[in-house]
Amino acid sequence: MTRAAKIDVLMTGVGGQGIILSSDIMAETAIACGYDVKKTDVHGMAQRGGAVTSHVRIAGKVASPLIDEGYVDILLAFEKLEAARWASYLRPGAIAIVNDHSLPPLSVALGAEHYPTDTEVIGLLKQRTDDIYLVRGTGLAIKLGDARTLNILMMGCISVFTPFADEAWKKAISELVPPKVREINLTAFDKGKEEVGNARV
Repeated sequence: MTRAAKIDVLMTGVGGQGIILSSDIMAETAIACGYDVKKTDVHGMAQRGGAVTSHVRIAGKVASPLIDEGYVDILLAFEKLEAARWASYLRPGAIAIVNDHSLPPLSVALGAEHYPTDTEVIGLLKQRTDDIYLVRGTGLAIKLGDARTLNILMMGCISVFTPFADEAWKKAISELVPPKVREINLTAFDKGKEEVGNARV
């Protein structure tokens, strides 16, 4: 990405997955690398497992924080149903990075909503792009010893598709996560970079 180019990122998932912190880290990384950034978060009933979305727009100059439907360059989905819900926001040929994890909402348990199969999720994404990565984010975070590192592991995944140096990412992570969990989060970032390379669908 040249300095005149842009990257529009939509992060989506459910409350408790650290999406807002992730978007803050991405924004700080881009700013440190000399880009203009606008972001907006929508988190409603996030504390109760409700849907959370964050728009992050990065370019030489950004006017609006919201990304229009059909213009997302990278979808970073922390949960599979949310990936399906926001698939239509992808531009043709965009990148979709999806955590291979299901957190069905109450509406599914009550029978009011269908939870899509993996085939259905991938099918919806493939209507927009073939550049899809299904990563073992939650499982790997648990193996690292702390499921809460999922969001930083997902930052490692998305970092591969940005022009920002690892040093800039890690500086932002170190500044925004508590010191006592800094090292495990930096390890999670590296694990995400490694995982996404093998996760293309």
